Amino acid sequence: MRGWGVGTLRYVPEESKDKVISDEDVLGTLLKVFQALFINDFNKQSDILTMLPETVKSKYHDLLSVQHPRVKPLEYRHEQQNTFKPEEILYKTLGFSVAQATSSLISAGKGVFVTRGLVPKGAVVSMYPGTVYQKYEPIFFQSIGNPFIFRCLDGVLIDGNDKGISKVVYRSCNGRDRLGPFKMSDSTWLTSEICNPLAVGQYVNNCSNDRAANVCYQEFDVPAIFPVELKQYLPNIAYSCDKQSPLRCVILVALRDIKQGEELFSNYYTIVS
Repeated sequence: MRGWGVGTLRYVPEESKDKVISDEDVLGTLLKVFQALFINDFNKQSDILTMLPETVKSKYHDLLSVQHPRVKPLEYRHEQQNTFKPEEILYKTLGFSVAQATSSLISAGKGVFVTRGLVPKGAVVSMYPGTVYQKYEPIFFQSIGNPFIFRCLDGVLIDGNDKGISKVVYRSCNGRDRLGPFKMSDSTWLTSEICNPLAVGQYVNNCSNDRAANVCYQEFDVPAIFPVELKQYLPNIAYSCDKQSPLRCVILVALRDIKQGEELFSNYYTIVS
């Protein structure tokens, strides 16, 4: 069980306040992966591209010409065979890919594994998706029997459940925040066709006596400078449309090198509340 009351609650322990990697490094990784996903989805981005400033548009055309040198941008929408699966983009960009599969722990259900490559120590290895609640916002009904609620140091909660009322709430907020062609978040983690291959962090299992933690949780607030066209890959959304505070994300960082075939284990703790 990973839920409320007696059991395990996912949270960032007090002693982990010092971040393993800097916010700049987290941002750099997310931008690198999201830009590669954007270029890979280029044939679907025409509505967004028309809304972007010329300088930004030309940057993507330059990136496209580097990644697909034989294809002119106008032809790209017809070149469907050039698109790769998101996990292949992750592997090409960061040198590893991760995916959910049946956990190696008996009765743990799903887990997350390194499927290709090597995750170097200090790398962002996944993201914890879900609706973000400020501590004063109502989450009671969503929390009943919900094993996927993560508590941040400041009391902010992230509901990473992809079923039931949690799923309905996320989809509703996702539709509410859309600005014309611009999606402010990614809802594909709720489906079997995930666009952001990092958005599997809710399935990472707790470490045990014989399985030491190889990843840890770290909070990351999305800065105001985050490119609007890349927000479509952020697997988090605020429950409230009050835009005073930046969007909270939680990422998982590798505590050591993690090899292909290894399962990820995190350090959330058993507490009684």
